[in-house]
Amino acid sequence: MLSNLLNKEVIKINVKCMDWKDAIRKGSEILINKGFVEERYTEAILNNFEKFGPYMVIAPGMVLSHARPEEGVKKLSMSLMTLKDPIEFGSEMNDPVKLIITLAAVDSEAHMKVIKKLMELLMNAEDLNKLMNSEEVEEAIQMINKY
Repeated sequence: MLSNLLNKEVIKINVKCMDWKDAIRKGSEILINKGFVEERYTEAILNNFEKFGPYMVIAPGMVLSHARPEEGVKKLSMSLMTLKDPIEFGSEMNDPVKLIITLAAVDSEAHMKVIKKLMELLMNAEDLNKLMNSEEVEEAIQMINKY
């Protein structure tokens, strides 16, 4: 299931970003370009960060950016992006961030299996490190396909 959503079309490696807002925009732009979300989805994610703080920085070095389904999601989808240079998101415990995963869920249930598999990957420190430090999309896909 995870490999169905995270394929070479939605993975970008070593992306250069100016700041956390740029990183969020580039991560969701991948889904916009595929027609999976509307442009307003990006603004909803940014608004959530502004309103609630860096709660989406869910683990050291990693952001799981998302917004509500009604804020522009057309299809269950995810993108994965590693950053060339880690960026501060304002999370005291988990900065700096190197991995941006953008999740677009169509409802509150459909994505739960995907999240479970994603969490299995994130809990494996060795595989997560390999994923974060992938130099090629194929390396990232190999890690994802394990789950």
